[in-house]
Amino acid sequence: MNTIYIKMIKLILVMLIGLCAFAAKGNKIISLEQAISIAQENDPWLHGSRLQQQAVENLTVASGALPDPKITIGMMNLPTDSWDFGQEGMTQFKVGVSQVFPRGDSLEIKQSQLKLASTKFPLLRADRQAKLKSKVSELWLDAYLAQTTIELIENNWALFEQMAEMATASYANAIGKTRQQDVIRAQLEIVQLEDRLSVEKQKFDIAIARLNEWLHIFDERDLNRGFNFDLQPLEFKVSKALPALRIKHPTLLDASRYSRRDLAKELANHPALRVIDVKQKVSEKGIALAKQEYKPQWSVNASYGYRDNVSSAGSGFAQSRADLFSVGVTFDLPLFTENRQDKQLAAAVAESEAVKTEKLLLIKQMMSVVEKELRQLKRLTQRQSIYQQQLLKQTHEQAEAALTAYTNDDGDFSEVVSARIAELNTRISALQIDVEALKTVARINYFLIQSSAKRHSGSDQAINARPLGDK
Repeated sequence: MNTIYIKMIKLILVMLIGLCAFAAKGNKIISLEQAISIAQENDPWLHGSRLQQQAVENLTVASGALPDPKITIGMMNLPTDSWDFGQEGMTQFKVGVSQVFPRGDSLEIKQSQLKLASTKFPLLRADRQAKLKSKVSELWLDAYLAQTTIELIENNWALFEQMAEMATASYANAIGKTRQQDVIRAQLEIVQLEDRLSVEKQKFDIAIARLNEWLHIFDERDLNRGFNFDLQPLEFKVSKALPALRIKHPTLLDASRYSRRDLAKELANHPALRVIDVKQKVSEKGIALAKQEYKPQWSVNASYGYRDNVSSAGSGFAQSRADLFSVGVTFDLPLFTENRQDKQLAAAVAESEAVKTEKLLLIKQMMSVVEKELRQLKRLTQRQSIYQQQLLKQTHEQAEAALTAYTNDDGDFSEVVSARIAELNTRISALQIDVEALKTVARINYFLIQSSAKRHSGSDQAINARPLGDK
């Protein structure tokens, strides 16, 4: 365990140093892998979950202990006429102790129930880390989409300015068929392009702001450090390379051999569903605990009574008296169980059955989401093929042909502008499809995070990045 803690501390220190260097040296580039790693290592929720697990584990030990014994100390049968301790034979100083024993095996069952409950916390943390990976991936890809769209617009900016200058010069010199409306159209497109650039910058700023929520440094050894929100830069960029995300176990999701039963079995290993399994076992312990209410509760008590010697009247001699010792057992009789024990047992059984329906509802919801994402990924993949094999090439050729025709005084200027806008829109649409496909893969992989423990044939299916310059 010490080795694990040392490795964790080293990893945190490396990340802290790396992020400080990231802010100090102006290296404002962060990859998807870095974003996921920082988010998972600096999530306060995970630290809180570990503390909650420690609390339940401590309660597990405490629940197995017997109740504290009770001590009684008192004076008994003291005469009120003289308050003389040695006057009456019944007067005594009494010290007693009693111990209550819980019903049946309730201590062992309660301890086992809490021990089971503590096993859900590692599963909750695994689910949280998977959700973080999916969430951060989507936010990072949103930032990438906006950032790359900005680059595409800026790269085409000079071309549209050249077209506007060419139209203005042609119109001023009365060369060719350039008209005043062509000049206005070229200037209008630049203004609209500028507005579009502002919109994309707005999207990028929003994506970075949302991503910053998960990149804040958290040090569990110094909780106050987490409130220092100047530890990370507010502005940075993401990597220019679009990562390749892989679908886990594509054979399971292959349409030719797809089985909903196999998918359900795979999803049964998901941490969120395994948490419900733990909840089910805890509720079954609750049934066993409710059955213990039918058994009597025992208590043992013992007391020692000290009596003083009594002087006989007129004799002057003290009469010795024996001290007293008492021991006894107390127990209750659960005879009238209809309104208490029977109802408690019925409630425990109903709660246990309700947990089963909770698991069924969740697995149905998961399967629905996975199938929806698979259908979406299928259509996105088809659109990727259309764009990469046809549309990108055709719109580029159309733009070049329109420009060639116009320069040879055999085309219309508006066709040149429309063709260039169409090419830009096509490249941006292709980029959006690529990004949406990767976001879909990230969402699907969230549901398959436990699949690594299973064996499937075939390699993972990768959704690769398309080079920005491809036509």
